[in-house]
Amino acid sequence: MKILVVGGGGREHAIIKKIKENKSVTEIFALPGNGGIAADATCVDIGAKDIEGICDFAVENSIDYAIVAPDDPLVLGAVNALEEKGIPCFGPRAEAAIIEGSKVFSKNLMKKYGIPTAKYEVFDNAKAALDYLKDAPIPTVIKADGLALGKGVIIAETREAACDAVNSIMEDKAFGKSGDRIVIEEFLTGPEVSVLAFTDGKTLYPMVSSMDHKRACDGDKGLNTGGMGTVAPNPYYTAGIAKECMESIFMPTVNAMNAEGRSFKGCLYFGLMLTPNGPKVIEYNCRFGDPETQVVLPLLKTDLLTVMQAVTNGTLGDIKVEFEDAHACCVIMASKGYPEKYDKGFEISIPENINDKVFVAGAALKAGKLVTSGGRVLGVTATADSLGEAINKSYSYVKEISFDNAYYRNDIGKKALAATEGE
Repeated sequence: MKILVVGGGGREHAIIKKIKENKSVTEIFALPGNGGIAADATCVDIGAKDIEGICDFAVENSIDYAIVAPDDPLVLGAVNALEEKGIPCFGPRAEAAIIEGSKVFSKNLMKKYGIPTAKYEVFDNAKAALDYLKDAPIPTVIKADGLALGKGVIIAETREAACDAVNSIMEDKAFGKSGDRIVIEEFLTGPEVSVLAFTDGKTLYPMVSSMDHKRACDGDKGLNTGGMGTVAPNPYYTAGIAKECMESIFMPTVNAMNAEGRSFKGCLYFGLMLTPNGPKVIEYNCRFGDPETQVVLPLLKTDLLTVMQAVTNGTLGDIKVEFEDAHACCVIMASKGYPEKYDKGFEISIPENINDKVFVAGAALKAGKLVTSGGRVLGVTATADSLGEAINKSYSYVKEISFDNAYYRNDIGKKALAATEGE
């Protein structure tokens, strides 16, 4: 089989490494891929948002199956376009991807179908939003309606910060058209959990839960990032909570999308907050999370391509999706200065014996050498029987890798480890 994977980050590298395990796969193309992915797939210089270019390439190269991984092409209708060319795909069509593409849509969906989430108000002009904030509870959460590279959510600790956020998003257009509408949302407290799930619109299989670390610095301090590391499973996500989520959130969401004529087939990501009043949805994503994928897929026992094809064919209920009874930890190695300004072009040294533990995100090939080209450069993942062992192994691999201006958090998994030890 010839496989096409749309995207070029660490998530896509994790997907590609897992897909390679299937013996029927003869060739994998990554559009656009990156310098590290080039070791596992043929990278083609076609951007993830170039839907026409992706379709033309898929037809010309007789692609048997396509996997669309990032949010932008999904929301733009890449799956719709590929399917119209007769190419089966993993990923939701545009009408379902709106669950991430519009926060207003997703919040209204949850309200309509009684899916637990934070209280909220929607605004399409700054003045009305600022008037509302005069008496709104603080802290509060301000969200741009559309996609904003994972940066369109601002937690405002003060009324002044909330007003600044509204002006930045709606007046200064910090996130472009994504901020034409905003959601102002109740601030929730409790442990956060990420749960990715395979669904064909009828059956839903949750994957192993995970805990993301969004802040740039140790102790959950510093700026919000795309994610500085993850561990799986999340110790706060007990069997009892998993059952509650399946009954009150997961299946109700699948059923709600069906009722709206927007059947979701692909990977549905649930960002949850375990509040004192029970689990609530913070956000939906219409695809695999990054870097959650880098800890979840290494624990998947069932063949990934088989699962994906079952999703596409609507036969997910006919197979069993199983995960290892183990733990995983991914530490992100970033460029110093990320998520703001950083230098790039530094050569990366990765010992050959740990290549299979490394998922490359922001790196390019220059004169045959792997060099840094992005903020988040590598995801370094280890699996083990215990969480403590997985964390220690991951950091031991990190210490074997080198590039100038390398930066990483030193406390990935610390909070989860404390929870497992009952601290």
